[in-house]
Amino acid sequence: MKKIVSLLIVVTLFCSCGEYQKALKNEDVAAKFEMATKMYDAGKYSKAIRLFEQLATSYRGKPQAEKLFYMFSQSYYKTKQYYLAGYQFEAFVSGYPRSEKVQEAAFLGAYSYSKLAPVYSLDQTDTVKALDKLQAFIDNYPNSEYIAQANETVQKLNGKLEKKAYENAKGYNTISDYKSALIAFDNFIADFPGTPFKEDALFYKYDSAYQLAINSVPSKMEERLNVAKVAYNNLIKFKSDTKYKVKADEMYARVETDLQKFTK
Repeated sequence: MKKIVSLLIVVTLFCSCGEYQKALKNEDVAAKFEMATKMYDAGKYSKAIRLFEQLATSYRGKPQAEKLFYMFSQSYYKTKQYYLAGYQFEAFVSGYPRSEKVQEAAFLGAYSYSKLAPVYSLDQTDTVKALDKLQAFIDNYPNSEYIAQANETVQKLNGKLEKKAYENAKGYNTISDYKSALIAFDNFIADFPGTPFKEDALFYKYDSAYQLAINSVPSKMEERLNVAKVAYNNLIKFKSDTKYKVKADEMYARVETDLQKFTK
């Protein structure tokens, strides 16, 4: 009995494969569309894509085109081809603005770009692009059922930019480029006022100001020591029991001692 069942499965698969290959070579677009739909419904998205690619030009402007391009877009999305999915969903929204699928397509188009956003340490061009796309969706469909997911995705993407900006600023401190570090930390704190990295940013800004001051030529030391003093006060004002307090206080004692040289 098991052998018979196995044989039937093999025969079915063989026939299905044969029908699919026949559809690929068939000039009958209706037959192609029928097979493409069959492959799509069966979850065989890669096979469906090959047929949709052949049909796209022929069906553009026809009554069934809306269904075809929706399935085409979804097939790219389901196979994680996010660049192509984003492009196809955007084309669908543009071509069928009154479709009942338009909000879903608009969201998935924007969301596809978010899937291309790399880890924070890499170039964030795709992250910025995804944020622009998602914000456009939020602006265009403020009452959409996908708003919560869109906002959550925006928050995650902003987190990558935030982490990237913080690590860039800290990187300047690490390589002893303290002037650049001060500028970068100022920009970071201004751009991300509610960041969870604020305590760290304030300390490393202070450390950068301190290192720049104590290694300055005499003519610039007093001014830079005062900048370090302000940075220390900003850190303590933000969090009086900062995890960096012991080290920060040690550095501050040096700042005060060195400043006394300029009051005599």
